[in-house]
Amino acid sequence: MNAVDTNILIYVNDPRDPQKQVIAASLICSLTDGVLIWQVACEYLAASRKLEPLGYDKAQAYQYIRDLQQVWYTALPNWNVIDRAEDLMNRFSLSHWDSMIVAACLEANIEILYTEDFGYSAIDGLKIDNPFQNT
Repeated sequence: MNAVDTNILIYVNDPRDPQKQVIAASLICSLTDGVLIWQVACEYLAASRKLEPLGYDKAQAYQYIRDLQQVWYTALPNWNVIDRAEDLMNRFSLSHWDSMIVAACLEANIEILYTEDFGYSAIDGLKIDNPFQNT
């Protein structure tokens, strides 16, 4: 199973960087075993508000998340995520929010997290892949 970070979902609907948009959209379409992390869905809905001046409104953002729910498994948080996140923050100097996403991925047995935000290639067995690394 694979998951994406919020930035990947934002790029799909953000026309300002066409190259990243194409890569993000291609990745999303290729993930037949995708998992939508609850926190990522929430962050996306908040961050997508910045796309309103570009014509992408909140109704479209909510529909996009509903569409992903139809094809991906949704990983809901549990209390173990908080304990794992605290440990990850201490060991890897991650932000609170990044450690929560990594912890949620570890709890859901995600194999690969796609993101451009981390400086790691793996954390506790979770592979971290930056799909934009060569752009």
